[in-house]
Amino acid sequence: MSVRRILAVLVASGVMCGVTDLAQAQGASPKDSSKASTGAAKPGSAKPEAAKPETRPAAAVAGGAEPTLIGQFGTWGAYTATPNGKKVCFALAKPSSSKTNPPNRPRDPAYAFVSTRPAEKVTNEVSIMIGYALKPGSESTLEVGGATYAMYTQGDGLWIKNAAEEERMVEAMRKSADVVVKGVSAKGTETIDTFSLKGLAQALDRLGQDCRR
Repeated sequence: MSVRRILAVLVASGVMCGVTDLAQAQGASPKDSSKASTGAAKPGSAKPEAAKPETRPAAAVAGGAEPTLIGQFGTWGAYTATPNGKKVCFALAKPSSSKTNPPNRPRDPAYAFVSTRPAEKVTNEVSIMIGYALKPGSESTLEVGGATYAMYTQGDGLWIKNAAEEERMVEAMRKSADVVVKGVSAKGTETIDTFSLKGLAQALDRLGQDCRR
């Protein structure tokens, strides 16, 4: 499967769209990794606790915004990109295991992102591209460090519902062995994706150095 929808995440007034396919993004050459996404910014939400800026889907990918792989840390790749002249840094990983109920339902690859966008004063925003259209109005969950976080859903993307909990969630991700994401597709299929967190702390530390403005 191609990696054509690379920067299906666009930073322009806080715009970033979800990626449907990042196969081979990790471990690819910098030229090939230009097909990788820079993560996904949380869409606009009316929920008062959501502190993230309102965003809207991007209609196109900005030119000259090819992501560059700056390091591979365990299962996490660290990337930088500059769409529309605005620097974006993100860590990217794919699941170590995925299950569906009913079993063996087809879906696109899932990916987890932790992205930083200095121009928007956004640091370590967690998003999951789940690989299918989520059930409208459904709530997914992310489990890490013994805690469960409610996730806001839109399209094929997940973001933390209560932005005030995101820093605590990221700290738990830095220290834990894995994170489990549960969702329900528009067709009612339940999914469980487990992401290894090996190397995430190192990837975020590297991005923290490279993403300073």
